[in-house]
Amino acid sequence: MINHSTKSTIVSNNTKFAFIFDMDGVLVDNMHMHARSWVEVFMDLGLEGMDPDRYLRESAGMKGLDVLRHFLDPDISETDADRLSELKDFLYRVMYRETMCPMPGLESFLDHAASQNIALGVGTGAGERNIAYTLGIPGLRDRFSAVVGSHQVQHGKPHPETFLRVAEMLDADPANCIVFEDALPGIEAANRAGMQAVALTTTNPAEVMSQCSGLLDVVADFTAITPDIIIEKLCGTCNSRSGESIQKKPCKNI
Repeated sequence: MINHSTKSTIVSNNTKFAFIFDMDGVLVDNMHMHARSWVEVFMDLGLEGMDPDRYLRESAGMKGLDVLRHFLDPDISETDADRLSELKDFLYRVMYRETMCPMPGLESFLDHAASQNIALGVGTGAGERNIAYTLGIPGLRDRFSAVVGSHQVQHGKPHPETFLRVAEMLDADPANCIVFEDALPGIEAANRAGMQAVALTTTNPAEVMSQCSGLLDVVADFTAITPDIIIEKLCGTCNSRSGESIQKKPCKNI
C-alpha cells in the first residue's frame, strides 16, 4: 500500500524539491478510459451531444461532483453525485483492468528522483478506491510519500488546494514543487498554487498545452526527461523571473 512516511528532500545547495504528480493521464495513460466510462453513464441518463473528446476538453482532471455539475445538473446533490461517480468508476476499473501499466519511462524517472532525495507526491481528482487501484499496480506501489485525493479536499482542481496540501505533507515550499499534469484544470491549479509544471500530452495536444503559463516543458511521456533536467529548468526559471518573458495565457478549463 501507499507509504505515507516523509523523507528528506534536501538536494544541492540545501534546497528542498518535490515532484507532485497528477495520477490519471500522468502516472498511467488512462484518460481515454475515464472518458469512455463517463460517456456511458451520461448516455444512460439521456444526455445528448456527449463524447469522449468533449469530456477531456471540458472537464478532465475535475472531481466527479464537479464533472456532474458541469454536464448534467448544476444542483445535483453530493449524495447523487457520489452514487453516479461510483458507477462510472466501476465501469472504468472493469474496462482498464487488463491493460493498466505505468507511463513509459516513469519507473526509471521515479528511481532517479528518489536517488536524488526529491520528495514524491500525488495530487489527484480521483477518489479513494481508484487511488488504491492505480497506485497498487506493479511499478507504482510504495513510491509516494504523500497522496491527496478528491475525498481529502473541499475544492477540486482548478482550485490549488490539492497541490498545496501535498506540498504541506511533503514539507516543501510550493515554489520548489514541480507538478506533472495532463489536464488544463490541473495546470491552472499548479499556476494558482505558485508551482511550475510539466505538461503531458496524453489528454490535450502539445499545441494546446504549450499555450499555458508556468510550464517548464511539454512532453509525451517520461522517456525524454530526467529529474536533473527538470530541476535545472526550475532553477533557471526562478533566476530569470525578473527578466522579460513570452506572455502566455493562464491555463483555463475550456
